Amino acid sequence: MLNFDFYNPTRVVFGEGTIARLDELVPADARVLVLYGGGSAERNGTLAEVQAALGSRRVQRFGGIEPNPSYETLMKAVELIHREGIDFLLAVGGGSVIDGTKFVAAAVKHAGDPWEILQTRGKSVSSALPFGCVLTLPATGSEMNCASVVTRKSVNAKLGFFSRQVFPRFSVLDPVKTYTLPPRQIANGVVDAFVHVAEQYLTYPVSAAVQDRYAESLLQTLIEVGPKALATPQDYDVRANLMWAATQALSGPVGAGVPQDWATHMIGHELTALHGLDHAQTLAIVLPTLLNERRTPKRAKLLQYAERVWNIRDGDEDARIDAAIARTREFFESLGVKTRLADYGIGANAIDALVAQLEAHGMTALGEHRDLDLTTSRRILEACL
Repeated sequence: MLNFDFYNPTRVVFGEGTIARLDELVPADARVLVLYGGGSAERNGTLAEVQAALGSRRVQRFGGIEPNPSYETLMKAVELIHREGIDFLLAVGGGSVIDGTKFVAAAVKHAGDPWEILQTRGKSVSSALPFGCVLTLPATGSEMNCASVVTRKSVNAKLGFFSRQVFPRFSVLDPVKTYTLPPRQIANGVVDAFVHVAEQYLTYPVSAAVQDRYAESLLQTLIEVGPKALATPQDYDVRANLMWAATQALSGPVGAGVPQDWATHMIGHELTALHGLDHAQTLAIVLPTLLNERRTPKRAKLLQYAERVWNIRDGDEDARIDAAIARTREFFESLGVKTRLADYGIGANAIDALVAQLEAHGMTALGEHRDLDLTTSRRILEACL
C-alpha cells in the first residue's frame, strides 16, 4: 500500500426530511446565497423547503448554473456576492451546481484572476467562503470531496481543481429528492459513480486489500441498484443505496494509498468541451476502449475485476479480460447510455481537434504510470468510433 494523507471534514446528514436541519447547520447570522441549476428545484418544491428551513436569515438566490458549469455564469455569482456582502453559500442540486459553488467560493477570495484557480489546478487557492450542499442528484460525489470541474466556453476548456479549502462544511442527502429525476440523469449518475471507482481501482496491485474490497463492493452495488433505480424510481431503499454509493465513490477512502488513473476523465472532458456531451456519456464511451488499450499494464487488476465484480472465472486470461470489458460496456448500454462516438454523431474527422485539445491542456502523460501519451489517446479515440 502506498503512503497517504486522508482528510475529509464534510459532515453528512442523510435521510428523508433532513432539509429541515439546515436551521441547525447554517450559522444563524449568515447572509446566504442559494445556488442552483435549472427550474426543477423550484418546480419540485426543494427550493421552498430550503427557504423555509433557513427561516429568518437573509437569503438570496442565484440560478441557471448549467450542467458542466460555465466559468462565465459562475463569475456572475462572484460579482453578486461581492456586491451584496454574502458570507455563506448553499448549493442545491447535483454535481455541477456543487462544483460551480466550489469555484465561486474560491474565486470570491482569490486576489488575482480567478481563471488562475483552474490553470494552477487549485494551487493558488488559499481561502474560500464557507458553503454547504443539498444534494438532489447522486452522481459525482462532489458533495463530499474537494474537487471541482469548470468549463470556460470562450476557450473550449474544461479544467478541474482541488483544494482542501473547498470541502463542503456539510451535505444534506435526502433520497426522496431524487424521485422525480429524469431517467437520463439517473443513468448518467450510475455511470459517473461507476467510473469514479474504476479510475481508482483498475490500475495495478499494491496490496491494498481494504481499498480493493471497498471498490468492488461499490461497483457491485451500482450494478445491482442501477437498473432498479430506473425501474422503480420511488423505491426509497434503492435510491438511498445509489445516493450513498455515488457519494462514497469519490469521498477519499477508495483512492487512499492506491495508484489512480483518471485518463478516462481527461479524455472525456475534451469530448464535453468540444461536443457538449454529458459527462457520464463521455466516460461510457472512453472507459471500455481505454481498458482494452491498456490491458497489459492493467492486466492483474482487470483479471481481479473480472473475477470479483463480474464473477468471470472460465477461459484463459485474455478471454476473461475480454469478457469483463464487454460486460462493462453492456452494463452502460443497459442503462441507456451509449458507448460509441458514432452514437452521438461524432466521426473520425473530430479526432484531430480532440487530440489537439489534450495537448493544449497539457494532457500528454496520463494514466497511473504517466505513460499514456497523445499517440495512445488518439488510438483510444479512434477505437471509440
